[in-house]
Amino acid sequence: MSPLWDVFKDLVAKEPNSGCQPTLWRYAEARHAVLEAGEIISASDAERRVLVLENPGLKGQSRITTSLYAGLQLVLPGENAPAHRHSQSALRLVIEGDGGYTTVDGERVPMAPGDFIITPTGSWHDHGNDGSEPVIWLDGLDIPMIGLFDASFVEHHPTELQSVTRPPGDALARYGSGLLPTNHQVSGSHSPLFHYPYTRTIDALERLRGDNEIDPGAGVRFVFVNPATGGPAMPGIEAFVQGLEGKSITQRYRATDATVFSVISGQGRVHFDDRVFEWRDHDTFVVPSWCRYQLEAHNESVLFGFSDRPLQRYLGVLKEERS
Repeated sequence: MSPLWDVFKDLVAKEPNSGCQPTLWRYAEARHAVLEAGEIISASDAERRVLVLENPGLKGQSRITTSLYAGLQLVLPGENAPAHRHSQSALRLVIEGDGGYTTVDGERVPMAPGDFIITPTGSWHDHGNDGSEPVIWLDGLDIPMIGLFDASFVEHHPTELQSVTRPPGDALARYGSGLLPTNHQVSGSHSPLFHYPYTRTIDALERLRGDNEIDPGAGVRFVFVNPATGGPAMPGIEAFVQGLEGKSITQRYRATDATVFSVISGQGRVHFDDRVFEWRDHDTFVVPSWCRYQLEAHNESVLFGFSDRPLQRYLGVLKEERS
């Protein structure tokens, strides 16, 4: 036993005060390191050739925020990342390269820059590159959350690559057109649509921009949803895409969900109370919990982001504030 009065202020804090720090990773520098990793170890030997984006305030924990993991993954031409499945849910934002693909539970889909792809918990998945140039994407996983629950399992497929058992575009045809098969049975809370092509995403953003549906706090912002339920594509992680007008700046904003941003295109700044980061194409930056910030766009820009918002909303602890 130990006295609560000695630790109460730390256990029940007045407001969020994690070690997570505002941080920016410049893609031009990170890309060099990722390609160098490709000279050191193969995708199959590494199982997943990834450089972790570790928050400097959470050293040694492989976390980008207190609840989320992120990293940059590389698959070189002709390589395969072997099939496995695990308890953790994963998302991918494709950054560069043509010819890459991922296979999820028997369906193989191409990977193009800007595509958003999910791997639900317990789903077999493998990756490959049939093209002539490196393919790099941003990984986001709920590894810290699953670790908190001591619920981590991983299983390796008996073959290096799983068999393709579903035709290309099957999930997109079934669930990606505002239609739902009458015989669809909702199982679990992950989206049955696991591939969200960027061509569709950017078209939706441009249409709303044209209608002047601009939110002063977020520009034009879409959340990736489960078409069968209307909820988030992943039960514990909300992913979104955000369009900002050129020479614009959002309202000051803060929320309890620490958020990871990846720049799909554009240039600008993120303003915190005590610092400013310049961002450009493919940079990644993180906004800690309850940290005020503003997004300034120098030109027309598109940002991708993700956070643990669905879980906070479910628990009733999500708090946000605009000023």
